Amino acid sequence: MPTISMFYGIVIRMYCDRAEHNPPHFHAYYQEHTAVVNIDSGEITAGSLPSKQAKLVLAWTELHREDLLADWQLATQGELPFKIDPLR
Repeated sequence: MPTISMFYGIVIRMYCDRAEHNPPHFHAYYQEHTAVVNIDSGEITAGSLPSKQAKLVLAWTELHREDLLADWQLATQGELPFKIDPLR
């Protein structure tokens, strides 16, 4: 699962597999916390992050939704997604 972005100790990854299930999503990791984020709705659908990190991830999702959806298309075709700028 390639890392597509990192910021403030948060790692964002996306699986690359033709069989990856919908809806479009990515995985966010912070220390021992893991969350699955729905790209379309911008909501955490599984797992959890501390409040501050969750807000950062959701803000980043809003800023990069188009890039994330483009990466999702690549990943579901078995291709490596491209890197996305971190939150600054």
